Amino acid sequence: MDDLKATEKLRQFRQEELDSQKDAAERNRWGQFATPIELSVQITKLAKRLWGKRTAKVRFLDPAIGTGSFYSALQTVFPSAMIEVAAGVELDEGFAKEAKNLWTDTGLQITQADFTALLPPKEKFNLVLTNPPYVRHHHLGKIDKVRLKELVSDLVDVNLSGLAGLYCHFLLLCDAWLEDDALSFWLIPSEFMDVNYGTAVKDYLLRNVSLVQIHRFCPSDVQFADALVSSAVVVFKKSKPREDHRVTMSFGGSLLRPTHKEKLSIDELASWRKWTQLPKVNGNESNGTAAVSLGDLFSIKRGLATGDNKFFVLPRGEAKKKGVPNKYIKPILPSPRYLPQTEIEGDESGYPKINNPLALIDCDLSEEDIARLYPRFWEYLSEGKEHGIDKKYLTSRRRPWYSQEHRDPAPFVCTYMGRTNNGTKPFRFIWNKSDAVAANVYLLLYPKGRLKAALDENPSLYLTVFEFLQGIGAHEFIGEGRVYGGGLHKMEPKELSRVSAVNLVRKIESLQIEKQATLF
Repeated sequence: MDDLKATEKLRQFRQEELDSQKDAAERNRWGQFATPIELSVQITKLAKRLWGKRTAKVRFLDPAIGTGSFYSALQTVFPSAMIEVAAGVELDEGFAKEAKNLWTDTGLQITQADFTALLPPKEKFNLVLTNPPYVRHHHLGKIDKVRLKELVSDLVDVNLSGLAGLYCHFLLLCDAWLEDDALSFWLIPSEFMDVNYGTAVKDYLLRNVSLVQIHRFCPSDVQFADALVSSAVVVFKKSKPREDHRVTMSFGGSLLRPTHKEKLSIDELASWRKWTQLPKVNGNESNGTAAVSLGDLFSIKRGLATGDNKFFVLPRGEAKKKGVPNKYIKPILPSPRYLPQTEIEGDESGYPKINNPLALIDCDLSEEDIARLYPRFWEYLSEGKEHGIDKKYLTSRRRPWYSQEHRDPAPFVCTYMGRTNNGTKPFRFIWNKSDAVAANVYLLLYPKGRLKAALDENPSLYLTVFEFLQGIGAHEFIGEGRVYGGGLHKMEPKELSRVSAVNLVRKIESLQIEKQATLF
């Protein structure tokens, strides 16, 4: 045991050295985020608990072994007499070499290769403990995406989206390496539980194997110090689930002692669109199928993407100094960090009544006309061209490059991202009574249909709508949005559109009952 402790100490030292040889961007491309030994031990202890009274010896596999954090934990938790075979695969040459130096004398077999390119062996494994590479789909080439998609389809008959990260392919391809009743423990990003590309993975977990438990760590408790990733441990057995099978969904605390947990049948779990809403906490009882949602009452869009806010968004007075005519600028809301108000009044020209209001350049004149009619404005645009503003991704696709996509001012806007601090809401709504448009750090809510008709008929209802939006609970936001490590929450238009609006409809209908008017 003393030798193992010494080896583990050396492993951690060498891990830090190897990590320091790559910058953050390169490690992100590789998806390399080492598993802390404390977490590896915790997961392996659960494996020992679930191993129970099995008489078979352990045939261990880690398809992304790195320097061997899980293998080290395996040796700590399982008696050596119980371990028959231990194997690891590692693509990174440096990590593979280090793992061989550290563990070869203990019997660990290291293969330096791409796991997804290897043929499944004849001798299968019965225990997988792994933290697969978190490589996002945009770091995978087209050829690799096609190859991986076909492999997954051939081996497990799953149609995996091209937007899936590499960890999804690892999990599904590993099926062919496992013997019947094998136990699998996967430390992976929790995002698969909510996003569309995760549907195929969830279906595999529900139908192809017996899903034992999914434990989701609290987003503010980042498992990897250098990755803003919200993590989950997925545990399953390679066997078809029985009709009475129940899955433990747990959250918070530790894997062995979660703060919340709940058991659900396969059918119950399948009915939940977003698994991060489980176990139900903070009074969250909705499975994402609200009778009336915000999307039924509002058209919800992302704000303007200017292509370069620093160039196109200027203080109103600065735009005047640079000779930009008033008809080619429009008011725009500042970033949420500079906008403490929740109600924005407008002045006589439509600009927000705030300190230092901002203007957005939006002009459809040709460069020749601007140079002839507005020399100072043309001088500013020329400075932008010198710095390559016109060659950026968005601007290069616009005609002219200093024009903007059309967005009407929205009466209500919602911040696009935020954090929860001491129970505060990650997002906030703003009632925009000015003519200001908003950049893509906001979501824009435009009343539509019967809600718009009701507001047109009775403008006092705007206050009712705003009070409802402000009253949406933090758990409802968190339930529909997505969360990243460190407690950073993001909300896309489709996600906000799914938030329940039943209480808003009831409130408005109660106010209009004398007119016998209803929204739905």
